Amino acid sequence: MNLPDLTAYLDTLLRIRELPDYSNAVNGLQLANRKGEVTKIVAAVDATLPVVKKAIAAGADLLIVHHGMFWSGLQPWTGATFERMSLALENNLAIYSAHLPLDVHPDLGNNAQIAKAMQLVPSGGFLDYKGMSVGVTCESALSLEEVVSRFTSALDGGRVHVCAGGPKITRKIGISSGGSGSEVAAAAKAGVDTFITGEGPHWSYTLAEELGINVLYGGHYATETFGVKALAQHLQGQFDLPWQFVDHPTGL
Repeated sequence: MNLPDLTAYLDTLLRIRELPDYSNAVNGLQLANRKGEVTKIVAAVDATLPVVKKAIAAGADLLIVHHGMFWSGLQPWTGATFERMSLALENNLAIYSAHLPLDVHPDLGNNAQIAKAMQLVPSGGFLDYKGMSVGVTCESALSLEEVVSRFTSALDGGRVHVCAGGPKITRKIGISSGGSGSEVAAAAKAGVDTFITGEGPHWSYTLAEELGINVLYGGHYATETFGVKALAQHLQGQFDLPWQFVDHPTGL
């Protein structure tokens, strides 16, 4: 498929130009390829040198990621940065990144996909960022044990760290992937009694206990594999483009 056409489709689908994000996210097409075509997609969480190498080995000409190449800000094209860019250019690998626009997508987003995998239905939003709700809320009366079990299954058996600071029976579950664990106070203020996220600072655990809410930490990386997979699967359905997920976990 023509790369500009596919990029335009993604920009519209994810509302890339409309939604706010961190300045270093640089959402959208971050690197074009020489052919201007896409024949195979690789989805991954981070646009790092090891991931670029794996995408090239998989025969991809488009890498779709959640954290793009400029996450760490401006840096000289030397060392690993130069190698990453050189390899991508030499091997016709385009790179497309979508951070918050993918987090918040109502169907393909990380939070929506986690809810779906846990058999939960989003009914609202929470965690405001520049007028946009980053997380989703789900009304559900489940035991904390059952919620933990469903989250663990959604992560394919991945480790879930539990702060059981809230009720044993949940009423309002909040889901916000990645590093949202620092937003414990905002979650409690939104009426969330069980907060599902990726990672949080040390004090988020103790604060959750004091505020009387449960927090389930599934890992930053693990909770942000959902959106890129769903997006690549969607593109396969729309345009018959083969895709593959490249796993490069950080364990964090």
